[in-house]
Amino acid sequence: MSNRFTDQLSPIEKKRVINAWAFYDWANSVYNLTITSTIFPIYWTAVTLADGSSRVSFFGYELENTVLYSFALSFSFLVVALLSPILSGIADYNGSKKRFMQTFCFIGSVSCSALFFFNKTNIEFGIIAFALGTIGWAGSLVFYNSYLPEIATEEEQDKVSAKGFALGYVGSSLLLIVNLIVILFPESFGIPEKSTLPARIAFLAVGIWWFGFAQYTFYFMPKSRTSIRIKPDILFKGYKELAGVWNLLKEHKNLKAFLFAFFFFTMGIQTVMYVATLFGSKELKLESGQLIRTILIIQFVAIGGAYLFAYISKKIGNIKALLIALVIWIIICISAYFVVNANQFYLLALSVGIVMGGSQSLSRSTYSKLLPETKDTTSFFSFYDTTEKVAIVLGTASYGIIEELTGSMRNSVFSLGAFFILGFLLLSRLKRN
Repeated sequence: MSNRFTDQLSPIEKKRVINAWAFYDWANSVYNLTITSTIFPIYWTAVTLADGSSRVSFFGYELENTVLYSFALSFSFLVVALLSPILSGIADYNGSKKRFMQTFCFIGSVSCSALFFFNKTNIEFGIIAFALGTIGWAGSLVFYNSYLPEIATEEEQDKVSAKGFALGYVGSSLLLIVNLIVILFPESFGIPEKSTLPARIAFLAVGIWWFGFAQYTFYFMPKSRTSIRIKPDILFKGYKELAGVWNLLKEHKNLKAFLFAFFFFTMGIQTVMYVATLFGSKELKLESGQLIRTILIIQFVAIGGAYLFAYISKKIGNIKALLIALVIWIIICISAYFVVNANQFYLLALSVGIVMGGSQSLSRSTYSKLLPETKDTTSFFSFYDTTEKVAIVLGTASYGIIEELTGSMRNSVFSLGAFFILGFLLLSRLKRN
C-alpha cells in the first residue's frame, strides 16, 4: 500500500504540494551559499585577522581562524546528528514532523539574523551564532528530506529532488547577487566604503529571506496532528528506530552498501563545499570579488549539473552516474593541491559545480529508491541524515586537524581525495540499477 499522501490529491493539488516542498530549497539554500560558502567565510577571515596573525582566541584557547571555523561546523553537525534521532522518533509518534521543521527553521533564521551584530570585538558571539544557524539549517533538512518519498513516486523522485536543488541554486544566487551589489557599491546606498555594514546587512537579509519564503512551504505541507504528552521512553524511540533500521539493512544489502559508500563520499563533498572559500582566501590570497564570482560560477553551473546527472542516471542508472561524479571529485581534490592562481581556481570551481548538484541530488533520490516499502520514511531518512551529519563532523574535523598539524590547507584538501576513493570502491560493488 502506498504511503504517499499526495495519492489522494488531484493532479493540480499534488503539483502544488511538490512545488511547495521544492520551494524550501529556495528558502533555506541562501544560508548555505551566503553564510557557509561565501560572504560569511570571507568576513570571518577578515575580522579574525589581527596584526597579520590568523590565530584567534576562543574562550582562552588559541588556534587558527580557519580551524576554529571547521570545528564550529563539526560541532553544529554533531549536535544535529545527536538530536535528529530523538526528534524523528517524537515526530513519528505524534505527527509533528512539520512542527520540528518549523522550529529548526526559526532557530536558524534568527541566529543568522543575529550575525548582523558580529564584529571583531565579539568573536565568541559570532562563532556561536554561526553554529546555531548551522544547527537550524541542517536540522530542518532532516524533516524536509523525509517528505520526498511521501510526495513523489519512485519514477518522479530524481526529477523532484533535482527541482529542489535547482530552485535552491537560483534563489540563493539571486540574493547573493543583490548582497554583492551592496557590498561592492556601498556608497550608492549611503554606506561608507570600508564599512562592515554591507556584509552584516547580507546576514540579516539571509535570515529574513529564509524565514519568509519558508512560510509558503509550511502552508502547503500536511498539518501535524494534535500534540500529545511525550512519555520518557519516546525520547529514545529515535535511537531504537535507528537500531531497527540498521538491523533491517541486513535484509537489504544494496541499501546498506550504498549507505557505507555515501558516508565516505559525502564526507568529501560536504567538506569541500564548506571550505572552498576559505581555501581561496587563505592559500591563494584571492580578493572578495574573485571569491564571490567563483561561488556564483559553482551555483549556476550546479543548476545544469543537477539536471545533467538526472538525465545521465535515466540513461545508465543512478549508480553508474554517481560513479562518474566520484571520479571527477577525485580529480578535483588532486588538482586542488597544485592550484596557484585565480584562473586555475575558476576552472576547478567549474568542475565542482558540474558534479556538486548532480551528486547531492542523485544521492538523495538513489537512497529514496532503495528504501523498502514502508510508512516510516522519517526513521529511514533520519538514518540517512545522521549518516551525512556524522560524515560532515569527521570530514570538517579531520580537515581542521590536518591543517593545524601541517600548517597548510592544501594537505587537507588533498587528503579528502581518500574519502572519494573509498566511496567509489564501495559504490562500485552495488548492483547496477
